[in-house]
Amino acid sequence: MLKKILGIALALVLARNLHTNAQDTQPDSTDRKYFIGSTFLMLGNCIPNDRNPPHFIQLNVGYRITPKDVVFLELKKSRFAYPLGIPWGKSFDAPGENYPGHVRQNVIGLAYNRFWWKGLYTAIHAMNAFQRYYNEQDQKIANGFTLFMTYRLGYQLQLFKNRFFIEPSVGLTHWPIKTNTPPSFKAKENKWPAYFGFEPGLHFGFNF
Repeated sequence: MLKKILGIALALVLARNLHTNAQDTQPDSTDRKYFIGSTFLMLGNCIPNDRNPPHFIQLNVGYRITPKDVVFLELKKSRFAYPLGIPWGKSFDAPGENYPGHVRQNVIGLAYNRFWWKGLYTAIHAMNAFQRYYNEQDQKIANGFTLFMTYRLGYQLQLFKNRFFIEPSVGLTHWPIKTNTPPSFKAKENKWPAYFGFEPGLHFGFNF
């Protein structure tokens, strides 16, 4: 599923590339201090997937402290049925690697972007995930909490005189705090690391 999402996302970026190359690529000035946005990865909700439907929603609300310093809130909702530490490869979303059920989570996160050169930036995200564990009969069996930390490298492409932007990026996510995981779920997670590398990102937003 994620490979299909990335293909769609890459096509969107390439389609706008010639147009954005002709525009100013400096970070937004502080006369537009706020932005609202999300991620193109929500397109995964439109791809049929009986084994691991994402039910993914994300909303970003941001504030530009300076032209180079940006903070924003991330509000997310998602569902997943596989350990998040499974790396890219034959085991990713493979039958037999899934949980005996699934996890639903609501996430409240805080992120900071630092722009270094033109649209190039680094970012750090701290995301508090309040999780609910369900068995194969769709019955809730536990509540848990995970702190996700993501470190990201990306580039902001500005569109329509900097009214809109797209931010392709790649990140590394790990989870230093994870509580109250049911033993049957933890047995699946113990096979894999508590981090995920080369995590793609494709945020977009509207400046105002």
